[in-house]
Amino acid sequence: MGEFDAIRPYDDSEVPAVLARLLGDKAFLDILTHFRFPRLANALGWLLKPLIAHRLRREFAGVTSVATLQDKVEVYVDHTIERATDGVTYTGVEQFKSGSAYLFLANHRDIVMDPAFVNYAIYHAGLPTPRIAIGDNLLQKPYVSDLMRLNKSFIVHRSISGRREKMAAYQLLSAYINHSIRNDCQSIWIAQAEGRAKDGDDRTESAILKMFHMSRKDEPFGDVIQSLNLTPVSISYEYDPCDQAKARELYIRATTGSYTKVPGEDDASIAKGITGYKGRVHVNFAAPIRERFEDTKQLAMEMDRQILGGYRLFPVHYLAYAQWKDADPQLNVPDAAQVFPAEELAKAQLQWQSRLDTCPEEHRPFLVLQYATPVRNQYRVKAGLAL
Repeated sequence: MGEFDAIRPYDDSEVPAVLARLLGDKAFLDILTHFRFPRLANALGWLLKPLIAHRLRREFAGVTSVATLQDKVEVYVDHTIERATDGVTYTGVEQFKSGSAYLFLANHRDIVMDPAFVNYAIYHAGLPTPRIAIGDNLLQKPYVSDLMRLNKSFIVHRSISGRREKMAAYQLLSAYINHSIRNDCQSIWIAQAEGRAKDGDDRTESAILKMFHMSRKDEPFGDVIQSLNLTPVSISYEYDPCDQAKARELYIRATTGSYTKVPGEDDASIAKGITGYKGRVHVNFAAPIRERFEDTKQLAMEMDRQILGGYRLFPVHYLAYAQWKDADPQLNVPDAAQVFPAEELAKAQLQWQSRLDTCPEEHRPFLVLQYATPVRNQYRVKAGLAL
C-alpha cells in the first residue's frame, strides 16, 4: 500500500473498475434518473435506471484514464454551466506554464462548483486540471467518494476528533500536497478556510498555511511556500443559488447560538449549487506569491488582500451594500448607478427584489449581508485599511 493511498485520487489503472462499480450502484443511478427525468423518475424509475446504465456503459466503454474521462465529462460540465449561468469569464490564467504545478488557494462559496469553475478555466486554457481537496464529511455515500476521486479529488479528513489523530492526518495531507506539486508536477486546489463563507466574508485560515509546512519542518517556512507556487484565486458569483439556505442558517445561529444540519442537507446544497441560477461567474487568478513570508498570519493577510481585491463585484453587491445597516461610513463606496449602465442595473434590481421578496423577512438581513460584505472588504483593500 502506498503512503497516500488512503487519501489520493484514483489513478489511471483504477478507472475501469471504479466506472464499472459506479454504473452498478443503485443509489448513483437513482440520482442520475431524478436529475435527468425529474417528473418520471418516481413512477418509471424501474425502467429508466437500466436504460441510463446501459447508455453510460456504452458511452464510457474504452475509457481507461482520468484524462480521457475528464474529456468525456467536460461536455456535461460545459452544458451544466451554460444552463445555470449567464457566462463564465476568467483572468490571469494566461500566466500559467505547462510543466509547472501550482497551489491554488481560493475563496469558498460552493461545495462543488468552486473547484469546477477553476477546472473549467484551467481545462479550457489547455493545461492539466488540478487535484481537488474535499472534506470527508461530503463523502458519506460510496458513489460520491468514487465520483470525486475519479475527478482528481483527494480526501481531507475533517471528521477525526482526537488531537493526535488530527495531527497525523494533517501531516499526511501536507506531505501529499508537497509531493503532488514537487514530485508529480500536479497542481492542487484547496479552499482558504474549512467550510463555505456563508456570510460572504472570505478569510484565509492561518492553520491551512501552517499545514503546508508541516511535512517539511526542517526547512524555513518562507522557502517551503515559495516552492509551492502559492496562487490566490477569487471566485465571484453574481447570484448564489444557496443564498436563501445560508441566510436561514445564519439567522438560526444568530438567534439560538448554534445550527445543526439535518441528514441530506449537504447533498441538497450540492444539487442546488450545481443546477441553480448563478448569473455571471468570474474567476481571477492572481500571480503566485513571490514575496517571502516567515509568518502565517502575515501571509494570510496578503492572501486575503489578493483574494478580496480580485473579487468581481456585480450590481447586486452594490444594491445590497446600499441597504446594509452595517455599511462602513469611512469607505467611499459609489452608488450602483455610478458604476453600471442603466439597463444592466435595472435587470439586477428586478432580480435582487425578487430574491428579497421570496426570503422570509427575519432572514433578509442575512441575505443582504452575504452580498454586501464583499463590497466592504474590497473597498477596504483599495483604501489600504485593515481587514
